[in-house]
Amino acid sequence: MTIDSFNFDGKKAIVRVDFNVPLDENGHITDDTRIRGALPTLNKILNDGGSLIIMSHMGKPKGKVNPKFSLSQIKGDVAKALGREVKFADDCAKAADAAKALKPGEVLLLENLRFYPEEEGKPTGIEKTDPVYEAAKKEMKERQKEFAKTLASYADVYVNDAFGTAHRKHASTAVIADSFDKDHKMPYPWSPPHTQQDTQRRRKPHHHEPHGQAQR
Repeated sequence: MTIDSFNFDGKKAIVRVDFNVPLDENGHITDDTRIRGALPTLNKILNDGGSLIIMSHMGKPKGKVNPKFSLSQIKGDVAKALGREVKFADDCAKAADAAKALKPGEVLLLENLRFYPEEEGKPTGIEKTDPVYEAAKKEMKERQKEFAKTLASYADVYVNDAFGTAHRKHASTAVIADSFDKDHKMPYPWSPPHTQQDTQRRRKPHHHEPHGQAQR
């Protein structure tokens, strides 16, 4: 299934984007390239008459809530780019009610996925040399599956538009796809309504990241 052949009318779509945009010390975006790069996909869903649930990571909070990496800082910028109000869920794993209440044309932005270690699926606080690491890793992978199922439960269809993180085996980029049949998921790469210029824009490297954090 490709996004340009899918009719999102009356559907809730959860879209993994890469909004890991660089911020200055005041939490203001210094380069909105990644937001602009996702607009063709997001607008396709909204223009079809669908409702939109946006999920992303920002920085490397290492599985813990950190206000410096909150996506609430960019909610206004996303709303401006889309030309419509954007609602915000301050806990990405507890957004069922907010997602259910969405009407066609409405947008919900989830809080930073990486506030949960389940997103990356790696045990925290344990060294790989620790004898219990493998057991902890196995447990985390099971928790990752449940986390992905929770995200999937918000929507009817899944779209991966996160060019920079699509290769990672994270809950929102890979595991979540298991919860959708082939006609209701568009894992990257698909045939997007993007121009060659859009693709080049996505590949543009960033030299700053949120508060000095490394890219992705």
